[in-house]
Amino acid sequence: MSVEPPLAGLKVLEFLGLGPGPFAGMMLADLGADVLAIARPGVARPALAGNRPVLELDLKSAEGRATALRLAERADVLVEGFRPGVLDRAGLSPEAVHARNPALIYARMTGWGQHGPLASRAGHDINYIGLTGALHHAARRGAIPTPSANLLGDFGGGGMYLVASILAAVHGGRGQVLDVAIVDGTSYLTAMLHEYRTRGTWSDEAGTNRLDTGAPFYDVYACADGGYVAIGALEPQFFAALVELLELAPDWTTRRDDPGEWPKLRAEIEQAVRRRSRAEWTVLAEGVDACLTPVLSLGEAAEHPHLTARGTFAPASGERDGWRPVLPGPRAGASRSAEAALTRWCSGADHDTGAADNG
Repeated sequence: MSVEPPLAGLKVLEFLGLGPGPFAGMMLADLGADVLAIARPGVARPALAGNRPVLELDLKSAEGRATALRLAERADVLVEGFRPGVLDRAGLSPEAVHARNPALIYARMTGWGQHGPLASRAGHDINYIGLTGALHHAARRGAIPTPSANLLGDFGGGGMYLVASILAAVHGGRGQVLDVAIVDGTSYLTAMLHEYRTRGTWSDEAGTNRLDTGAPFYDVYACADGGYVAIGALEPQFFAALVELLELAPDWTTRRDDPGEWPKLRAEIEQAVRRRSRAEWTVLAEGVDACLTPVLSLGEAAEHPHLTARGTFAPASGERDGWRPVLPGPRAGASRSAEAALTRWCSGADHDTGAADNG
């Protein structure tokens, strides 16, 4: 018995932008939504747009705008990720689209939001996570904060937040205009840290807390071969297993919660880890709840036995070498050509999950 993907039948019209918008479009398509992406003619397609058809439309032309409005009439969700006012000036404002399709969910993805003093300003992931306090603690004590690519703001606080907002609107009532801002989503991700800070158990000084490398039992260490291992032995029982694995002095299990001892404990962990290679520690840590794992590259991660067993990655489509992360559960079929999608949408044909070529 075949099971349909969870969003089968949901039509999403996506105006391609950068970062969080395409990520959300990719995720919605992987969940089974019928996503048709719109791109400006002659513009290179952004990353993350490979699993759905892409139709080129010139929104500066009357014909392009008319086609976009016709598609919006048939959509359940519209996703756009431009600065405030861009689609409004193209005649595709929420008011104009809702006049034709009152039930449409109009999702607007921006960095700063549709209103506020910074709404019209340019910005990128690093700016959004910097302003929200999320970047501040990505640093060792006294060091410069280091962003982790653009994963936190664009995709954690942006794309995932956008998908959650859309699904909430699908469940809770159509016809909404969603003002989805990376600064809002990223701030929401810091909820636990704010609560800790309110309790007095989190310091504003980066690199001094248990989860921001302040604690030596929650950090990354260099191995003998130049590789790295990640250690997250927070709970006493896991730390005890780590002490045994690294052959540290047994009394560390009773001394480790004294911050005054942390410099000495860190030095001993560093010395212990450097005695073996990353591969050796990986083997020794198997089956041991010491919370010690290798730090892998993207290519290595895609081939790790655990992720392979779970089907977490699939080969990249087309002629490219590499991997693409995939979602668990029933998946949508291969995307159709842009021409076929346009015909299907404009003819009002029902959604199906048959395979076809990507345009």
